[in-house]
Amino acid sequence: VQTCCSSDLRVCESTATPAELAPAFDQEAAAVLMARISVFKADTEHLFDVLRWLDRHLIRLVAKFAEYTKEDPNTLKLSPTFALFPQFVYHLRRSEFLQVFNSSPDETTYYRIMLDYQSCNHCLVMIQPTLHQYSMKGSPCPVLLDSTSVQPDVILLLDTFFVVLIHYGETIVAWRTAKYQDLPEYEYFKRLLDAPKADAASMIHDRFPVPRVVECDQRGSQARFLYNKINPSVTHASANSQAYGQQQGEIVYTDDASLQTFMEHLKKLAVQG
Repeated sequence: VQTCCSSDLRVCESTATPAELAPAFDQEAAAVLMARISVFKADTEHLFDVLRWLDRHLIRLVAKFAEYTKEDPNTLKLSPTFALFPQFVYHLRRSEFLQVFNSSPDETTYYRIMLDYQSCNHCLVMIQPTLHQYSMKGSPCPVLLDSTSVQPDVILLLDTFFVVLIHYGETIVAWRTAKYQDLPEYEYFKRLLDAPKADAASMIHDRFPVPRVVECDQRGSQARFLYNKINPSVTHASANSQAYGQQQGEIVYTDDASLQTFMEHLKKLAVQG
């Protein structure tokens, strides 16, 4: 597969300009293809070499199709057909397909087989899970897969394909513990608690294999499923530079680079002459 793709790419490069190729680029299909090739390489190569291969191809793609002034990262712009691809690669690098720590060999094999077997849409959910927010301020809506989305007064519904997780914020947990949902005057709060459960049941109804359904409270032990997937834009390191109580979102204790840091380094490398 890799040889065929490389040959086709060389033919396209020799007969078409980047401006002609860009509108036909399918970033979702490309992300799934890169994920499958990376998993195939991970069976026979060290993880460091696979990540370096993945980064090298991403840098080449951005350098070829982005608009920028050489040696000026601030001028780099990606067209809408390429805009999501770097973040797909970012989440792929952090996924259980490549990061095997805390997974048994059987689990890793299962995850990788599912990546090869499932449809493109399902594979995208595996690579970059979806996150929806439920609150009393408005209707349910999708939110960023980011630590800033974890708020005390909202309920989050995370779909990783393998796990469907309902995460209750601290304020929601306090109201639930006080049993406000059992009082007639707080009927709206009861509907708020029921909404993500109904949506989670709808998600898993026709899915095979059936995902694990988890309900957890903010900072509870099961919340690790959420914190492992979100972009750690707020960490213990960044929070220390802010005044107490002024940081937005949940603090994620990790040494992983955030998406913002990843994009900054990508821009610097892509615009080099």
